[in-house]
Amino acid sequence: MYAVIKTGGKQYKVEPGDVVTIERLEGDAGDAVKFDEVLLVDSDGATRIGTPNLDGASVSGTIVEQGRARKVIVFKFRRRKNYKKKNGHRQYFTRVQIDQISA
Repeated sequence: MYAVIKTGGKQYKVEPGDVVTIERLEGDAGDAVKFDEVLLVDSDGATRIGTPNLDGASVSGTIVEQGRARKVIVFKFRRRKNYKKKNGHRQYFTRVQIDQISA
């Protein structure tokens, strides 16, 4: 059994027991989260597809970790114009363990 959920503007294929890294959600480690934007559920070959979301379907999980990703260096320059600009960025993320898919 698997489902496709939408969170943070992205879509993720999840199964019970998976640990997924998604855009930051509010909450601390150990808190329960529920995803209501379920786009697809496949259960033993019987696939249900929403338009765009499935009514009554949800995916529940537990927050494992809140953190920040590795630093990405953003370097802009214009050749021969003496223009250089260096920036860094660290994206916030949440790791969620998927507990149950209810359709």
